[in-house]
Amino acid sequence: MKLPKIELYTKILIGLILGVIVGIIGNKIGIVPFLVVYVKPFGTAFIRLISMIVVPLVFASLLIGTASLDDVRKLGRIGGKTVFFYLCTTAFAIIIGLFLANLMKPGEGLSKETQEQLLVNYGNEAALKIDSALNKPSLGNTILNIIPKNPIKSMADGAMLQIIFFALIFGIALTLIPKDKSGPVIQFFEGVNEAMIQIVHIIMIFAPYGVFALIAAIIGEFGIGILGPLLKYSFVVIIGLVLHIIITYTTLIKIFTNIKLRDFFKGIRPAQLIAFSSSSSSAALPVTMECAENNLGVSKEVSSFILPLGATINMDGTALYQGVAAVFIAQVFGMDLTISQQLTIVLTATLASIGAAGVPGVGMITLTMVLKTVGIPLEGIALILGVDRILDMCRSMVNITGDSTCAVVIASMEKKRINNEQ
Repeated sequence: MKLPKIELYTKILIGLILGVIVGIIGNKIGIVPFLVVYVKPFGTAFIRLISMIVVPLVFASLLIGTASLDDVRKLGRIGGKTVFFYLCTTAFAIIIGLFLANLMKPGEGLSKETQEQLLVNYGNEAALKIDSALNKPSLGNTILNIIPKNPIKSMADGAMLQIIFFALIFGIALTLIPKDKSGPVIQFFEGVNEAMIQIVHIIMIFAPYGVFALIAAIIGEFGIGILGPLLKYSFVVIIGLVLHIIITYTTLIKIFTNIKLRDFFKGIRPAQLIAFSSSSSSAALPVTMECAENNLGVSKEVSSFILPLGATINMDGTALYQGVAAVFIAQVFGMDLTISQQLTIVLTATLASIGAAGVPGVGMITLTMVLKTVGIPLEGIALILGVDRILDMCRSMVNITGDSTCAVVIASMEKKRINNEQ
């Protein structure tokens, strides 16, 4: 049983459009409490169903992908290319964001009255985000924390970097022991992986209803009107995200693969819509893997290694938004960022995006780290919190597009390498 292509996409799209309409109407006629109390739980249940299988799916698929490579050198080659790809596209995304923010100067159009109102309305929420970021461990401890003390506890807590680390070590170990002993273990996890994929098929039946509930509640709660005072800022972020897809991803697909752009974007549309409605690249991971394997022809060996890794360390959309947000806040406070400060933003945002959980709102935590590094007032976060949820939806969609691009590029490179060796 395969994921439906056009049918699924059409149903999810209809659910999304109806959700927007109901959310706008609900916001206008004052039935937001009804949407939040009675409609939103259906969307929350849908996200929880997908989240339920992320940990076993990531662990099983990554272990199988690593073990199936057979050669540790092959793992190092693919892993090295993947990390290099993600770091380069993330850095380029930030550069696009900084360029647009400097060119269009979104922070210069915000009135004093609007600025003060936003600081009052979102000051408390911003303080919580800042406190959460400032209490994060140092870079050295963050790297050490990748190594789990108790893998089972890491799985229970959903600590993705620790889960990935253990799965990689486990998979490498299986390649180093005799086949008669590693075979049954690999077959067991192949069964787990297949069962998780089957659960995805079942869950996706409810996707249109879940998307409808999520979008209706979000639009109803926040309203389209919140974009008004921050329209220019939101516009710069969205333009940057679109340009990153057009310039970066399409160029890489054209250069390194034979896939037609139309087929690529058509193939990942279900995953894009799930990422958009859930604001989570991790929640969209099971669907992204299905789309890559069934619609784009990426082998399970490649997709099961690259996509779980990408859902954890590849945050191009988030990184681009951080570049725009940093310059926007600096402009509002009358600060002129030097070239060295902006290069620091590129470096910090690139590193901060690695290991950032692919869940809603995490971009605000990493943004605090970026602002602190270059001396931009942290309270400025309150200025953009009002539109963060809507922009989070857009950047999550870009994140999984980047993951899928990496998968098809690496898969194509590996295929060409095999053909050249024969």
